[in-house]
Amino acid sequence: MAKKIEKKTKVATAKKKTVSKTKATVSKTKIKKVEATKVKTEEIDISKLSRDKLISKFETHEGDTGSPEVQIALFSQRIVQLSEHLKKNRKDNHSRRGLFQIIGKRRRLLQFIENKDKSRYQTLIKKLGLKK
Repeated sequence: MAKKIEKKTKVATAKKKTVSKTKATVSKTKIKKVEATKVKTEEIDISKLSRDKLISKFETHEGDTGSPEVQIALFSQRIVQLSEHLKKNRKDNHSRRGLFQIIGKRRRLLQFIENKDKSRYQTLIKKLGLKK
């Protein structure tokens, strides 16, 4: 019986060692994840500032966020960001598909404004610097 007890204690100590090793590696990975999330929040704050500037530049009235002009301006900004991303990551087909969807949405909104009011369409094109 004494032999069985000794074996159990050896197994238990071996488990404790592996547990302590895994705890050390987990704490290192948690530190890395925290640092990565800090960077992401800073990027979001920067993009939110530029988003607010775009909205204030293209809004038709105070607090306007849904007018076609504002939506087109936001889509244009996103298109520029995605095209820069795709220059670096040529094989990212999921982002490429998203880019094509945003381009289609912007194109449809531009057609809507063009059919509603030609002068409004022309001023928007000039402000955004789009070809047409």
